[in-house]
Amino acid sequence: MPAPERIPSRHLLSGDGLRTLLAEGELTVLGQVRGASNAVLHCTVSHAGEERLCAYKPVAGEQPLWDFPDGTLAQREAAAYEISEATGWGLVPPTVLRDGPYGRGTCQLWIEADDAQEADEAAPAAPGDGFGAADEAAGALRLLTPLLALVAGEEAPKGWKAIGFAEVGQGRTALLVHADDPRLRRLAVLDAVLNNGDRKGGHLLSGPGGRLYGIDHGVTFNAEDKLRTLLWGWAGEPLTAEAAAVLDRLAAGLEPGTPLATRMGELITSAELDALRARVGALRASGRHPVPGGEWPAIPWPPV
Repeated sequence: MPAPERIPSRHLLSGDGLRTLLAEGELTVLGQVRGASNAVLHCTVSHAGEERLCAYKPVAGEQPLWDFPDGTLAQREAAAYEISEATGWGLVPPTVLRDGPYGRGTCQLWIEADDAQEADEAAPAAPGDGFGAADEAAGALRLLTPLLALVAGEEAPKGWKAIGFAEVGQGRTALLVHADDPRLRRLAVLDAVLNNGDRKGGHLLSGPGGRLYGIDHGVTFNAEDKLRTLLWGWAGEPLTAEAAAVLDRLAAGLEPGTPLATRMGELITSAELDALRARVGALRASGRHPVPGGEWPAIPWPPV
């Protein structure tokens, strides 16, 4: 599918206006996103003279998952957006559940990367793709995306956090690192709350103005521990004061009978909602970023 076209707008939409556009606008399919394991359709959504690009993911195009037998991926995507909004961090693009040309699914605002990131990510590399002996000798840092890199050596350089070692061909390894970035740190907390089972580098998008978004939240909210992410760089470290305050507000917002709890009860099962509350409580009690549990692969594959 070609790169998304730019759609001009007479003024910026946000909040309720943007959600109304996504929920009530007319969807026009432009094409299908290649490489996705479930159907993702690239569309325009138009309403009351406004038009935006969006991703429409119909439930009919979902592949069944043995460990997510209840509900749909679309419901989990919508639930992730609700929790992201409750934190106040706005890390998930505006997302609604709605009917579309191929039935019910999610409609999510399309995030267009800024020009600098587009240049950097024109041909993203993968671990094992040509990190040679010369790089190893030089102690080089090789960007995979603007927020993810390989480094020759055993320690993360300043400004980066270690994830783990990756094979880079011919018996060599390199250290996989992510940026020591406060935006990523917030997302690491959100992923722990969501129990995100698939946080890859390709799911991190830097939008205009340097704003960070995470996408693809279909495998979240499992009642069992499924956290699988690239963002382990802060594992075991104390949470920031900001994150602690957000978790306090989130715990209050998830109390039975609150609007957020009621909405979540429409999107995930009661067992999953109880597990969500328990994860928030555990993070508040420990005051630290979680560490890998050891019973589930800690890092998704491929990581990018």
